[in-house]
Amino acid sequence: MKLLIIGGGPGGYETAIRAAQMGAEVTLVEKDSLGGTCLNVGCIPTKALLHSADLYNEVVKDAAKSGVVCDNVTLDFQAVQARKQKVVSQLVNGVGSLMKAYGITVKKGMAVFTAKDRVEVRSEEGAEELTFDKCIIASGSVPSVVPIPGHDLEGVVDSTGALSFEEVPASLAIIGGGVIGIEIGHAYARFGTKVTVIEMLPEILMNLDKDLVAVQRRNMRRAKIDVKTSSAVQSIEKTDEGLKVNVKDSNDREFSVTAEKVLMCVGRRPATDDMGLDEIGVERDRRRILVDENFKTSVDNIYAIGDCIGGIMLAHVASAEGGACLEGIMGKERTVNLSVIPACVYTQPELAGVGLTEQDCEKLAEEKGLQYEIGKFPLMGNGKSLIIGEQSGLVKVIAEKETGRVLGIHMAGPNATEIIMEGALALSMGASVKDVLDTVHAHPTVAESVKEAAHAVFGNAVNMPPAK
Repeated sequence: MKLLIIGGGPGGYETAIRAAQMGAEVTLVEKDSLGGTCLNVGCIPTKALLHSADLYNEVVKDAAKSGVVCDNVTLDFQAVQARKQKVVSQLVNGVGSLMKAYGITVKKGMAVFTAKDRVEVRSEEGAEELTFDKCIIASGSVPSVVPIPGHDLEGVVDSTGALSFEEVPASLAIIGGGVIGIEIGHAYARFGTKVTVIEMLPEILMNLDKDLVAVQRRNMRRAKIDVKTSSAVQSIEKTDEGLKVNVKDSNDREFSVTAEKVLMCVGRRPATDDMGLDEIGVERDRRRILVDENFKTSVDNIYAIGDCIGGIMLAHVASAEGGACLEGIMGKERTVNLSVIPACVYTQPELAGVGLTEQDCEKLAEEKGLQYEIGKFPLMGNGKSLIIGEQSGLVKVIAEKETGRVLGIHMAGPNATEIIMEGALALSMGASVKDVLDTVHAHPTVAESVKEAAHAVFGNAVNMPPAK
């Protein structure tokens, strides 16, 4: 089978490798660099920047608490950016090597459908026609642009621009309190930037459990990051003092924030324009490609996965959807579980959650009579967290009252984005709180707090006083 994959991000290139492993003849088309947004201007460079920021903060502010005294510490931001780019380049080159190793043909250019079984790959070198039996579109997404007056002024950037500053800005106004904005704000605050976050909704990180958001808000206050919620940006203008962001809150009160740089971080939209989709009958809802439960579009031999179909726009979701889509195309039983998706925020402390949040449970209790119990364990009672010096977080387990089945696990603390996989595995296997409790957890680890939170569901946490 000749399989064409459009898009070389995690969804596209991982699906290409799996298809090659299954014996398909695979061609992958990527218009920019292999790795897509995630490797080049998203997940990877953001986390590299965060690592440098956290390391700098630890040396400057926290090392002395552990007896390590460092004098005359300075930040070399050019070296920070160089290391970030080195990490990106190594991973991108690694993807290219994998394509060669698996015999996958890579074409660079813009794929435009000219028929239901062919595309034209357009590049600076010209155009090349490719035919296929099946096609998977994994074209990803691009930053959304809200036409606020002044959004195109010099110094107003999207997330790609914010990752490529030549020097640390003195001040940064971030429009949008989602994951990307909060992570970038965290990094620059630790580099010494005065950060202000402006969010139109009543709260930041609206999709996370409210207890995790509360931890994040406390730590943002300690970092002197100013957060303005229920506040809509009206315009941006250039002044002698910098970029002035004019805002109106939910009570129609007007105020302004002046900063050296402004980050527009208001979400992403599917990248499906100029691909010839409408011409061959691939149905879209605005820019989002419409697919069925098997990721098939309105054209029988064309499928789509990842950000271009909307939904949860995360790299690991795109990869999982690609696996599920491919299993269907190759006539295999679907094994990928798309109902359990971990969410992660790479600040310090890290935030991570999987399954139902407390807000979800409150809604289900009202609508469907769900009965549930919650166990919480504060990390101030966890030895490893105290050793690391990060004890401001917690672990939270939500379980169905009658059966004890785990409904959700949420945590704020050291290595939360790694430990959350225990929760994802528990939910994927339909585990109960007893299953968690019956699993021996190593000591001392942050992960043993998951077991403590599971004990707390029944009011029996060991390293916490009894509830009154």
